[in-house]
Amino acid sequence: MREKGDTSNGVSERTLRCGNEALAEAAVLAGLDAYFGYPITPQNEVTAYMSKRMPEQGRVFIQSESELAAINMVFGASATGKRAMTSSSSPGISLMQEGMSYLAGAELPAVVVNVMRGGPGLGNIAPSQGDYFQATRGGGHGDYRTIVLGPSTVQELADCMPLAFDLADKYRMTVVVLADGILGQMMEPVVLQEKPRPELPPKDWALTGAQGREQNIVRSLWLKEGALEEHNYKLQAKYRQVQETEVRCEDYKIDDADIIVIAYGVAARIVRSAVNRARQEGVKAGLIRPITLWPFPHEQISRAAEEFRIFLTVEMSCGQMVEDVKLAVAGKVPVLFYGRPGGGIPTVDDVLENIRQLTLPLKRLVP
Repeated sequence: MREKGDTSNGVSERTLRCGNEALAEAAVLAGLDAYFGYPITPQNEVTAYMSKRMPEQGRVFIQSESELAAINMVFGASATGKRAMTSSSSPGISLMQEGMSYLAGAELPAVVVNVMRGGPGLGNIAPSQGDYFQATRGGGHGDYRTIVLGPSTVQELADCMPLAFDLADKYRMTVVVLADGILGQMMEPVVLQEKPRPELPPKDWALTGAQGREQNIVRSLWLKEGALEEHNYKLQAKYRQVQETEVRCEDYKIDDADIIVIAYGVAARIVRSAVNRARQEGVKAGLIRPITLWPFPHEQISRAAEEFRIFLTVEMSCGQMVEDVKLAVAGKVPVLFYGRPGGGIPTVDDVLENIRQLTLPLKRLVP
């Protein structure tokens, strides 16, 4: 379905797309050179879309023999200076963790999309937010980080893709786009356009042939005494720079709020509706929505804890982001939690009831 729109200044038509196809086309428009992936529900539309679209553009598409192969192909393509990407869903992303650690050690840019499903194990194919720890804590071995984006609409999911590639190239890091089965499958109007790239550092480290210049070496193995420690300190300095400059979050109706609800992704959409209904009942509720899950908006939440008396964190899990919220709040106010794991989806009524209970003594809060 298409609507005619303003096509001046490079703006495309508004189309109705599912999240998986929207993110795939947005990646193509962002200059993706090579996509490697292996099918898994609920992100199969990404791989299927790329299998047609990338060859049309004269670019690389490979359905790899496994997720392990896919992430290592990303490593190889990125090492040559190309924009490379893979996508999968929770168990598949687990298989990629060793390769993601290698990418971090070698300081190679890459984009990894995780359309989360219920776990642990094979779990089910229902939407979940149970991979928050895995994404925001690196997931693989060693002291490293990945930038993690948590979009909440199909438009935002599409908009995250050029941002993800730009951040990956700017910092020579893996950027994880953390979606879920709802966002991947749902259809919403979206505008897709090719955006100008910001000024990015030259890829003079890439393996492009050493004729006429000194050879480049891409590696994550450092055996000389003290070399790995020095390399780790270099990485940590980069991560501190990311924390200082790349935090993104949104607040909604918090100026006069008595109750602050914190949620990301699809859960934040549910919370927003609950906040609106609470306001209709005279309960002053507000929402803080982290957009970057790492770097996490610690300072913004810490400042909010100086003004508001109680926080509620809502997740589609048993409680993972709530730990970062508690670290940010640092004991200034109570932080309570409501969530559903394993593909369970909180309803607006569920969240609204928890908000209502916040007007009662704490012992009566819904757990």
